[in-house]
Amino acid sequence: MSLAAESPSPSPSSSSGSDDFAALLDAELDLASAVDSASAGDPSTSPTSSDDEEDDDEDAVADVETVEQSSAKRRKVKVQYQDRETAIRPDEDSIGSSEDAQIKICPPHPGYFGGLCFRCGKRQDEEDVPGVAFGYVHKGLRLGTTEIDRLRGSDLKNLLREKKLILILDLDHTLINSTKLHDISAAENNLGIQIAASKDDPNGSLFTLEGMQMLTKLRPFVRKFLKEASNMFEMYIYTMGDKAYAIEIAKLLDPRNVYFNSKVISNSDCTQRHQKGLDMVLGAESVAVILDDTEYVWQKHKENLILMERYHYFASSCRQFGFSVKSLSELMQDERGSDGALATILDVLKRIHTIFFDLAVETALSSRDVRQVIKRVRQEVLQGCKLVFSRVFPSSSRPQDQFIWKMAEQLGAICSADVDSTITHVVAVDVGTDKARWAVKNKKILVHPRWIEASNFRWHRQQEEDFPVKVKKNEKDKENDVAAATDAANGKVKEDDVAAAATDPANEKDKEDDVAPAATDPANEKDKENDVAAAVTDSTNS
Repeated sequence: MSLAAESPSPSPSSSSGSDDFAALLDAELDLASAVDSASAGDPSTSPTSSDDEEDDDEDAVADVETVEQSSAKRRKVKVQYQDRETAIRPDEDSIGSSEDAQIKICPPHPGYFGGLCFRCGKRQDEEDVPGVAFGYVHKGLRLGTTEIDRLRGSDLKNLLREKKLILILDLDHTLINSTKLHDISAAENNLGIQIAASKDDPNGSLFTLEGMQMLTKLRPFVRKFLKEASNMFEMYIYTMGDKAYAIEIAKLLDPRNVYFNSKVISNSDCTQRHQKGLDMVLGAESVAVILDDTEYVWQKHKENLILMERYHYFASSCRQFGFSVKSLSELMQDERGSDGALATILDVLKRIHTIFFDLAVETALSSRDVRQVIKRVRQEVLQGCKLVFSRVFPSSSRPQDQFIWKMAEQLGAICSADVDSTITHVVAVDVGTDKARWAVKNKKILVHPRWIEASNFRWHRQQEEDFPVKVKKNEKDKENDVAAATDAANGKVKEDDVAAAATDPANEKDKEDDVAPAATDPANEKDKENDVAAAVTDSTNS
């Protein structure tokens, strides 16, 4: 068995802990295969008598030989492991025989492969600590806590020597958007999107996953993003999707297998239901950066997280999140690659990498923490801004506990409950409030709460004039804006409302009017197919 059975084959250039284990275990299996072949060809081990009792005796001898062969294989693997400088202990130099080493070192057992300790060959029993399963590295592999910590320490040294950090990448709505074929909307069908996706173009961005009855759209700029990020980071895929889906998407994103190797983590690998954790990553938390569109799944690692603006290309994605607007596919539009979400975040990652490895900093590299760097860069976004909120939160709530207040503070702004001369911005949804009128009178900046949300996603202070507080036409408009602000205060950030989404700046009504003729044009299916293909190609090349 090789890693190819479970995940893309590993690249020989990788130096990660997970890939070291993959190579080690594959070598072990080659040894097992060689021993088994030799045993099969040795006439001395074949039964020569038809007597039942003699057969039983020979079976018992064979069982003993199998155990001995297994122990011998483990000792050989242990020698290889030591040669790789991955299992050296301070007191091992004085140990005489490998048998003595086994007695002195195991237990505790560093880990198990196929139910056997990969150092001493002992079978795992109920008294042994089960450890953590790392099936994405190799099926049947479990590692103990001590061994995990040792591997992470070794990996940290290698990464810092190469001036690299770790980057954990979510798939859906972060790097791609997928939809089931039966969820394609009528408008998407009329535009021939499924036909366009069926074209065999490895350089395209729209693909059909035949075996899964799905379409997948790569986010604009994703290929350049991965290429440039790989120079600064050791990258993992971490998705709540299943294993087969994760591997198929990894092949689309990394067809030559130069970025991820075996580092593709799926829902079956998670140690906690509906949660992702860095416990599944063979790397130190102090150098791990996470890109994900969902904060909830990273409850234990929010300081490592860079929250991504969700990518909603297909109509089913918009419906899933309750957006009653036409999707990008239905509008025959896409994010701009040059200044879209991934291009923006790539610039942020470059800055984080530069600050972390700054030679002018006296702190030793091994003592630095990327979480502090992320915090520092985030606080620069709204630095120098002092905000006061007007009717953005429910009157019965404590403003300091609200999501949008906390977000503003994380971005470096100072938040206040009262107006004074030092206030720079009044955040409101209605120009008729006392504080809003005060802002106009005193020439302060009056801005909608979505300005904070957009600045958070873009990691840059957005132009306030793009987020005006509009005059309400009726009370219903006021109620809708207050409800939207309340959703934001509760953490329900709606990315499609962010004006800086790097799509066409026209409003949704204009987009619907523009696409209506295309959706209803009686032109033949070939024209529609060409239109979709051209739209996808344009977005890919932008």
